[in-house]
Amino acid sequence: MALFEAIFGEQEQGLPALMLELGRRARAAANLLAFADPLAKGRALEAAAAALDDRRAAILAANAEDMAAAQTKGISKAFLDRLLLTDRRIDAMIEGLRTIAALPDPVGTVMARWSRPNGLDIARVRTPLGVIGVIFESRPNVTADAGALTLKAGNAVILRGGSDSTNSTRAIHACLVEGLIVANLPADAIQMVPTTDRAAVGEMLKGLGGHIDVIVPRGGKTLVARVQEEARVPVFAHLEGLCHTYIDKSADLAMAVEVTLNAKMRRTGICGATETLLIHRDAVDTHLKPVIAALIARGCEIRGDATVTALVPEAVPASEDDWRTEYEDAILSVKVVADVGEAIAHIGTYSSHHTEAIIAEDQAAVGRFFAEIDSAILLHNASTQFADGGEFGFGGEIGIATGKFHARGPVGVEQLTSFKYLVRGSGQTRP
Repeated sequence: MALFEAIFGEQEQGLPALMLELGRRARAAANLLAFADPLAKGRALEAAAAALDDRRAAILAANAEDMAAAQTKGISKAFLDRLLLTDRRIDAMIEGLRTIAALPDPVGTVMARWSRPNGLDIARVRTPLGVIGVIFESRPNVTADAGALTLKAGNAVILRGGSDSTNSTRAIHACLVEGLIVANLPADAIQMVPTTDRAAVGEMLKGLGGHIDVIVPRGGKTLVARVQEEARVPVFAHLEGLCHTYIDKSADLAMAVEVTLNAKMRRTGICGATETLLIHRDAVDTHLKPVIAALIARGCEIRGDATVTALVPEAVPASEDDWRTEYEDAILSVKVVADVGEAIAHIGTYSSHHTEAIIAEDQAAVGRFFAEIDSAILLHNASTQFADGGEFGFGGEIGIATGKFHARGPVGVEQLTSFKYLVRGSGQTRP
C-alpha cells in the first residue's frame, strides 16, 4: 500500500491528476516490460503463486469481510458466488499463474515470414499492446488472471475492481506485486486503483492522457454497456453471456442429460452458463423429460414453450423476454424446434454471440451448426461452461470478447499482443 499512499496521499491534487499519475507510472513500466527477460516474467509469476499460497489465510479472511458486507446488502446468490473465494478457488488461481508462467513467451514471436521478388525479407512479429485497463466487478480472481496474462504478454495493467470485492482484490494484488519485486521487475507493472470512487472508471475510459491503450470490462451488462458507450480507447468486451445448448434428435440420451445439467447448473452465475435449451421435436419423446427431470431435481426452474409446459407440469410458460434473458440463476428457458435449422435461426435472433453448444451424433447437423452460427465459441458434445481461458489452456483469461476485431473468445496471452513488421533489405530502392 506504500505505493498507493505515495500517489494518493495528497488528496488536494484531485482524482484526475492522481489517475493520470497512475497512467504515467504504468506507461513507464510497460516500456520496460516490452523487452523484459522472459525468464524474469516467469519468476515473477512463480513468486506470485507462492505468495498466494503463503497468504491463503489472509486472503480468505479478506474475502470473508467482503462476503459479510455483501450479504447485508441483499445481493443475489449469483453475485455472491462470483465474489466467494475458497481454498479450491485459490488453488485454481495458483495453478493459473503457474500455467501462464510456463507458456511460451509471445513477445517477438514470428507470426509469418516471407520474401519478395525484389529480395526484401518481411516478418510479422508479436509485440505488447502497452497499457491495459481492466475494469471488473465481483470476481476477485480476475485480479490474478489479468495481472498474470498482461505481464506475460509484456504489458502493464491498471486494475479497477468493484467496491464489493475491495478487500479480496487488494490481498491478491499484494501477492502479484511481491512477485514483481522478487523478479526485479517494475512494481508499477500491475497497479490497482485504490479508490472505490466511480469517477475513477470515467477517468480510465478517457484513456488517462493517452496512457491506456485498451480497456477490458469484466462484469454485468450495465458496466459493459457504459464502457462501450463512453470509452475513448479500444474495448475488448461482451455485453452478455446468453448461451444456448441444442439437443439434436441424434443426441446420445445419457450425454444430453449430463452435459445439459453441467451447462446450466455447475455455476449458474457465470457468463458461460446455458440460459436457453433447444430440443429437436423428434427428441421430445425420448430426451425432453429425462433432461428436464434432472434439471428440476437440482432446483432449476423451467420456463417452456407450449410443448414443454404441456409435458412438464412443473414448467411455467416462457415469455418473449425469457428468450432474451441472461438469468445468471437456476432458471432455464426451454423450446422445442423443428430441426437444426430452426435452432440456428433462434440462436441467430437471440444470442449474444458468446457460446453455443450442440449435442448430436449426426455430423451433418454438427457441421451446419458450426458453419452457420456466428458466436465466439461453439462446442460439440461438451458443456458451455468450458467457455473459459483456463479450460482452453491459456492459464486464465481477462474475459471473453464477442466482437470481431483483434480478439475473440477467451482473451489470453496471445490476444493481449499486437504485431509489427520487420523488413530486411540489402539496399533496395523503390522505382
